[in-house]
Amino acid sequence: MWDIYKKGFRAYLQLEKSLSENSVEAYMHDIDKFTQFLSFNDPQIIPANVKLFHLENFLKWIGELGMTASSQSRIISGLRNFYKYGVQEDIAKTDPTQLLETPKLAKHLPDVLSFEEIENISNHIDVSSPEGARNKAIIETLYSCGLRVSELVNLRLSCLYFDVGYIRVIGKGNKERLVPIGTEAIKYINIYKEHLRVRVTVSLGNEDILFLNRRGKKLSRVMIFMIIKDAAKKARISKNISPHTFRHSFATHLVEGGADLRAVQQMLGHESITTTEIYTHLNREYLRDTLQQFHPAYKTS
Repeated sequence: MWDIYKKGFRAYLQLEKSLSENSVEAYMHDIDKFTQFLSFNDPQIIPANVKLFHLENFLKWIGELGMTASSQSRIISGLRNFYKYGVQEDIAKTDPTQLLETPKLAKHLPDVLSFEEIENISNHIDVSSPEGARNKAIIETLYSCGLRVSELVNLRLSCLYFDVGYIRVIGKGNKERLVPIGTEAIKYINIYKEHLRVRVTVSLGNEDILFLNRRGKKLSRVMIFMIIKDAAKKARISKNISPHTFRHSFATHLVEGGADLRAVQQMLGHESITTTEIYTHLNREYLRDTLQQFHPAYKTS
């Protein structure tokens, strides 16, 4: 019964929200969980007839199954998006998720690396090997630009504007942004690109991808995790480190140094209803000046 509504919701997420395929599948999985619950308890109900108590009973059910508060919050987000679509399309007259309380999440602050720790990790990479030189460029880029791991593995040669000190990043929902890049990252990318990448036989379809594996294909997200874990182990750093640690450290160091939050948010590619317009009007020269002034790894000549 819900299949036709799900099909329309999928199209809405893909076409109007411009979400990635992974995000779309995550939302659809959340809706599937809810309809699975309804099939057990009220199989004839349609979206327009869902009430708050249905949703509360659903949350109780997934909680009893052992689902964490963070997972429950994600599912609520999916249901709210579904009913936002439903009200727009007149599938439902009202949104029953409006009064639904989100489970309280335990506050968890991810580990932050100091600038000295990041230098220590970078310095423990053996640049005498082709993979080592590539990995050095990867870590310098992660910290210099605050990229998501998905943005790093998809970084393209055609998106490097080193003459003006920027890279073009394809973020969530295929949204593009320009991010300043420091001279150290530029230096190691150029070493890799000009002396090592040219020796790799590039696989079809990967000609424009910057960072390649030895088979000439785009690196996987898992491979980036392994590279970082290995470098941190050699540097004897015991913190729980992932690619996001470099992104989080990038932002933390800027904010602690006094950088304007709006500039940091734009460089990270974070958007919200209240700040999108502000981001649009930020001057790109101001972004570069902010990075030069506050980012410890950004060195000017």
